[in-house]
Amino acid sequence: MSYLTQKTIKNNVKFNGVALHSGLNVNLIIKPAHPDFGIVFKRIDLNSNNLVCPNFANVTNTSLNTTIENEFGVKVSTIEHLMGALFCLGIDNALIEIDNEEVPILDGSAKNFIERISSVGIEISNSPIKIIKINKEVNFSDGARYITIRPSTLTLDIDFELKYDNHIIGNQKNKIKVYEDDLSDVYNSRTYCLYEDIELIKKRGLAKGGSLDNAIVVKDDEIMNPEGLRNKKEFVNHKILDCIGDLYTSGYRIVASVKCSQGGHYLTNQLLRKVFANKENFSILEIKEKNLPHTLINKNLLRSIA
Repeated sequence: MSYLTQKTIKNNVKFNGVALHSGLNVNLIIKPAHPDFGIVFKRIDLNSNNLVCPNFANVTNTSLNTTIENEFGVKVSTIEHLMGALFCLGIDNALIEIDNEEVPILDGSAKNFIERISSVGIEISNSPIKIIKINKEVNFSDGARYITIRPSTLTLDIDFELKYDNHIIGNQKNKIKVYEDDLSDVYNSRTYCLYEDIELIKKRGLAKGGSLDNAIVVKDDEIMNPEGLRNKKEFVNHKILDCIGDLYTSGYRIVASVKCSQGGHYLTNQLLRKVFANKENFSILEIKEKNLPHTLINKNLLRSIA
């Protein structure tokens, strides 16, 4: 198997479920696409102007989700978990048809996306992949919160920390090598919230579809979900999943070292905007396997699919 050529899925993959924020029932189909097509969303509930590209420049909302929007005002929201799954599986090209504005939340992680896509298999082309190589350090901060991206050799490292007053979440850290480590704990980790924030979130018209089936809820020193946590660092691991999904709005996989403290969708998007505002900050390289004997997708996941 060639790891360094473009990939799509072998067959259609269908999903159905509730949207976290709108509470509506949504159908979504991921379809194969030819090399250099990229990842494209298509709002099939609309008859025209219904293609939306998940590019950082098209992100119009980062409050509790990542929302993209085309020039005609057509939106697709809560894309981050699906984008994270596609990144981790090395899917370069796919058409994603959706019959509403928001991607279904499923279980609140990327687990179902990973499993269902893996079940149909991956189609490998002969076209080489492209990567983004970071050439210069770029930083973005918002008060005490910050995110930094630095040059790396052949890896994507993400070093993430959370700081919460809540005793259960507390100060939680994790560092992963996206192309090398076992990412099971990352893509299995669910979105979460504090119980005391739920009323405020709902007053904003959000989380209408939220439940203990698709989110971890922390109340004081208790996790309200009967099954508890899936892994000891589920909170920070979910933030890493979000970060991976948001980084994929760059258009390609990235070779870099990322460090983030108390970040989220807003910081990652602002970082990407700052990186791509200056051509000296990055290079886009076409990779041929004979020139780079290293995988830029996670081999642990691909071995389970092959």
